[in-house]
Amino acid sequence: MATLVTSTTALADEGMWTFDNPPNAQLQERYGFTATPAWLERLQLSCVRIGGGSGSFVSPDGLVLTNAHVAEGQQQKLSSADRDYVADGFLARTRAQELQCPDLEVVILQSYEDVTARVLAALPADASGPGALAARQAACAAIAKASQDATGLQSDVVTLYHGGEYWLYRYRSFTDVRLVFAPEADAAYFGGDDDNFTFPRHDLDMALFRVYEKGRPLASPAWLPLNTGGAREGDLVFVPGHPGTTERLLTVAQLQSMRDHTFPRAEKYLDETIAALEGYSARGPEQARQAGSLLSGMNNGRKSRQGEYRGLLDPAIWSRKEREEADFRARVAGDPALQARYGSAWDLIAKAEQARLARQKEIEGRTVSRFGLARTALGLVRFVAESRKPDGERLEGYHDAQLRRQRFRLLSPAPVYPELEQFLLEQTLKRVARELDPDDVFARLSLDGMSPADRAAALIQGTKLADPAVRQALLDGGPDAVAASTDPLIVMARALDPLLREQELWQEENVESLVAAGGEMLGAARFAVYGRTAPPDATFTLRLSYGEVKGYPSNGTRAPAMTTFHGLVDRALSFGEKPPYALTTRFRERMAKLDLATPLNFVSTCDITGGNSGSPVVDRDGRLVGLVFDGNIESLAGNFVFDDTANRAVSVHAAAIAMALRDIYEAGHLLQEMQGR
Repeated sequence: MATLVTSTTALADEGMWTFDNPPNAQLQERYGFTATPAWLERLQLSCVRIGGGSGSFVSPDGLVLTNAHVAEGQQQKLSSADRDYVADGFLARTRAQELQCPDLEVVILQSYEDVTARVLAALPADASGPGALAARQAACAAIAKASQDATGLQSDVVTLYHGGEYWLYRYRSFTDVRLVFAPEADAAYFGGDDDNFTFPRHDLDMALFRVYEKGRPLASPAWLPLNTGGAREGDLVFVPGHPGTTERLLTVAQLQSMRDHTFPRAEKYLDETIAALEGYSARGPEQARQAGSLLSGMNNGRKSRQGEYRGLLDPAIWSRKEREEADFRARVAGDPALQARYGSAWDLIAKAEQARLARQKEIEGRTVSRFGLARTALGLVRFVAESRKPDGERLEGYHDAQLRRQRFRLLSPAPVYPELEQFLLEQTLKRVARELDPDDVFARLSLDGMSPADRAAALIQGTKLADPAVRQALLDGGPDAVAASTDPLIVMARALDPLLREQELWQEENVESLVAAGGEMLGAARFAVYGRTAPPDATFTLRLSYGEVKGYPSNGTRAPAMTTFHGLVDRALSFGEKPPYALTTRFRERMAKLDLATPLNFVSTCDITGGNSGSPVVDRDGRLVGLVFDGNIESLAGNFVFDDTANRAVSVHAAAIAMALRDIYEAGHLLQEMQGR
């Protein structure tokens, strides 16, 4: 990280490329490879967005491979006090045994087109003034609605380069998704949070789902055959997937706000929430099961945030960001035409950050809807109100092209645990009481004169929103039904919604509109100065990265490119087989018959981030040679800069997937399906 690189070179080496702009010049120069349109289309149609992660079709019959940690939320929702599919895993030996997930959606990107000119044409002359953000959102909503009406495909307008470009993405969407296989938690998450974001690693972090359409397995539009030989050291490999967010193109002012304010506050919140959830889990085995998925997600988020925060505190990284921006600003200033059009962008964004910071405590304190039923209540209140308005006047998230997805979430039949709901709401109300003044109207309406514990008890014990039929009746009854409801969570949501809308409007006019206008200016300036030689920041849309299977320097020595099942056994024995380093009973019973030299995990220089979990790793021929499940600790600073000296993607090796299915779980039928037999 200490090496200073100019922004042109640094960005050109990064890897989260949109499929309309593959890095063929670099690929041809370094590896003699060209990503042809046919090769890219096959990857595009094979890859899916699933839950909060990525996945891929691995058979002709709708079989999707992703990570166990992507599947964990659905495993927990399918579990009960008597049957824990997270701890014990799951295997459907026939298709009739596959378990239908309560609220999982799988989407496949069908097509995309540049709509930048159409969006920008709808903006007022002052693109940063009042109403400008609403005009952008209305234009995007109209484009998405027209596309959805014309094609029947889910349509989203995606902002790239922070407003430098706008693209329309069209998806096929499926909600009949069934769990087929997941290993035991001890196999999927061997090493637990201690080993998370590290390497060497020894995890079988894989899961299989099947997508159904009209009650039958989906005929996969394309699929990736499993190359059981897997990746080898030095191989060129590719990761097509859906990286969530990165902040590599943010201004120094935005990064400084994150470093000095956002990250420290987020770390404090995560520490408090994790400590509270650990306390809840200590109440008993059932409480631990109920909170398990949420707690593991929180721990993952905290460790990720800590790594990103360390990156922002690194003087070498900070110097690099400052010098990249100085170079960019100097190039703009050196061209009078560019300076006149775009030179004010940095100051505009800095002004927005100052406004945000002035009210950050209030903004973060004004929430009672982070989790569960309280969030659902606000969603119901807003759904019935927004869906009656003209599409262009609605809140973001409630446009016609988005309503199906909102309804799907609001009507989830997933189990609700009243004790956990009450506990989580109490924690949120404690934060409201701590962050806001006692006479703040939001605090008064949230607490209603009670302590956080008493208020949470009254709300959760009095609500009927745990029943999907009650939620369905409110949606069907529309504004009149919601207005007449005496459900305490609905009553509170009705009272708080105007205050939240007022706050959101202030943010739009004083922060988001300035950031959007500044981002559009910087995006256009970047194209003028550097061309389209760099990928945009991640947006949880389909991207392609590439790299080599390669070890790296670590802890005064070297980390290998791969680990094996021998290493799994050694690490377990080194910790006395105590959790989280315990071998599963199934593995121990079959260990003598296994080839322990089989590769288990490997690392590559592919550029990934959160959201890439579950992405396939493919070879030049488009065969699946691995499954991304993590990055190493050095990768976390990659949220802001990329340096392939030690930044690595961590993946399950295809040979491990094959051996596990065939020899450990006796699921040869699934392995044969993945090989097209």
